[in-house]
Amino acid sequence: MSKPAKGGGKPHRAGFVSILGRPNAGKSTLLNALVGQKIAIVASRPQTTRTAIQGIVTLPEAQIVLVDTPGIHKSDTLLNKRMMNTVRASMDADVALFLVDALAPFGEEDAQAVDLAKKIQAPVIAVFNKVDALKEKPRLLALIDRYRGLHDFAAYIPVSALTGEGLDALREEIVERLPEGPALFPDDRVTDQPERFLAAEILREKILHLTRQEVPHAIAVIIENWEDQPALLRIAASIYVERPGQKTILIGAGGSLLKRIGTQARQEMERVFGKKVFLQTLVKVRPRWREDPEFLEASDWRTMVGN
Repeated sequence: MSKPAKGGGKPHRAGFVSILGRPNAGKSTLLNALVGQKIAIVASRPQTTRTAIQGIVTLPEAQIVLVDTPGIHKSDTLLNKRMMNTVRASMDADVALFLVDALAPFGEEDAQAVDLAKKIQAPVIAVFNKVDALKEKPRLLALIDRYRGLHDFAAYIPVSALTGEGLDALREEIVERLPEGPALFPDDRVTDQPERFLAAEILREKILHLTRQEVPHAIAVIIENWEDQPALLRIAASIYVERPGQKTILIGAGGSLLKRIGTQARQEMERVFGKKVFLQTLVKVRPRWREDPEFLEASDWRTMVGN
């Protein structure tokens, strides 16, 4: 038996909620908006998220454990296959959110993504994101009708993860479908990710924002050293690329681009961690690392923390 929610009333609910969808639908932005703070990096590049990231929302009546996942895409490298394995593993949840970019034209890959959603045993809520930028509301209704014809989703919710529009309604729909039970994490926990993984992701986010198109997907960041002192956090990070030309681009003339990346990353780390950060970066070439099982294992955050 679960205890009633604080203050009486309905029983407390708790469970896992996977956020699924095509690349660039806004999954990480939605995760951050629902949690109320940034715990997942955001970029306009597709396939920014490479692993499952948990964000925890604790309400008086429920605890929602959100799981952000990589975008549903074709697996053309070992890295991409691992990412899609992460997506499939995240389908075993209490509730799933199938996120749709309301601004993007519907295509064959969207239909294939819905086919994946059909395999989920839990209730799947169709969430139509970016409605703040949608000028023609009949277009939204037509899009909802199209998805309604493809699958019997549990609900159809228009939202804007950027402005917060529709998020209250979405939270209500989620809580209603969670199983009864006690909280799964302490009230003050907002993510399962260790700080050193977040630091690596912040550095990778700045690279995604500041580099040319051929570089971002060939980037991996590994934290080599982490010294957490009372007033100072010392971080040494290796940035891996696949080709010497990518290293040249990343460093920039006279080291200018790498310095800019490091400055922006350090400034955000200081805001996130609440202390002064000394960040040391080194760019290394590792050919075809996206096809290297040993390297992919080493770059996983669980390996970084020895778990």
